[in-house]
Amino acid sequence: MATLRRLRETPRHLLVCEKSNFGHDKSRHRHLVETHYHNYRVSFFIPECGVLPKELKSLVMETGPYYFVKNLPLHELITQEFINTFVKKGSCYALTYNTNIDEDNTVALLPNGKLILSLDKDTYEEAGLQGRPSRYSGKKAMKFIVSIDLMDLSSNPDSKKYERVSWSFKEKKPLKFDFLLAWHRTGTEESTMMSYFSKYQIQEHWPKVALSTVRDVQCPVLQSSELGGQPETSCSAPELFDWLGAVFCNADLNNEPNNFISTYCCPQPSTVVATAYLCTITGFILPEKIGVLLEQLSHYFDEPKLAPWATLSVQGFADSPVSWRENEHGFHRGGEHLYNFVIFNNQDYWLQMAVGAHDDCPP
Repeated sequence: MATLRRLRETPRHLLVCEKSNFGHDKSRHRHLVETHYHNYRVSFFIPECGVLPKELKSLVMETGPYYFVKNLPLHELITQEFINTFVKKGSCYALTYNTNIDEDNTVALLPNGKLILSLDKDTYEEAGLQGRPSRYSGKKAMKFIVSIDLMDLSSNPDSKKYERVSWSFKEKKPLKFDFLLAWHRTGTEESTMMSYFSKYQIQEHWPKVALSTVRDVQCPVLQSSELGGQPETSCSAPELFDWLGAVFCNADLNNEPNNFISTYCCPQPSTVVATAYLCTITGFILPEKIGVLLEQLSHYFDEPKLAPWATLSVQGFADSPVSWRENEHGFHRGGEHLYNFVIFNNQDYWLQMAVGAHDDCPP
């Protein structure tokens, strides 16, 4: 009976909301974007907008490329050549593709040079590397987390530590994965990933972009100073968060009596806008690209606009071993970790961060 009760329980979801201003010295919008490493979907919604500004549309079309490498041996990510070429000369990101964090071995490379491995019990024991039990594997640990600092390894390639990791990946327990890879480097030098991994099956990809105009849409009324909303005056941040989810899912928000799919409707008070612009980018999207998009959206209101606010929403890969920074991430029943900015025309913003049951509180 206890097991049945647990199955019926709604898993914990955590939503953290805060407000600030892009001009404040202590605003942490940049840091939050930069430390949410593995993003698969970026969406923004602009009320009272029929045509996307040229500068913003140009940025949307320049959010790639990223690469898909099939059956890449894990030891390739710890070689001196790889570390010197990519890790030390920019921000390098990698994530295993088509692996389930709660069932399979998964790997992520972070831009700070940390290689994070989430391994099942058998693989962990066979690999012979030092790690710790996963926080979310229960009383009997079946998943283990291994963190390898590539910067530290490369500083002393003759050390016993480097030899042990190399021996583990090459001989003791050779592992191969399909990887998503991306590299960001400031400057004019082009990425050399295609040539570097040319002996493997590698493909270059660009994020998919979907642009659409929504007509006669009912939008919540918001006041930047009222994060919790005011009865009959403005809606709250959690109410907006739910409404945005419905909009991004293209849900019907009319709440008609004969609609048996959804009875959800726009929170009140609300207003009907003639047109709104919705853009969704899907792929392996780097925090650096998202930061530029957010910066451009924060300047959207430099010239007078009819819209009082706009939003930028970012969703992370459900099966990434980390959410923010090096915080361990698990799947449980959803694997969600996401954030949303509500950008107001006075440079104020709301920041909403959401995670599921197997995550730490957002930073």
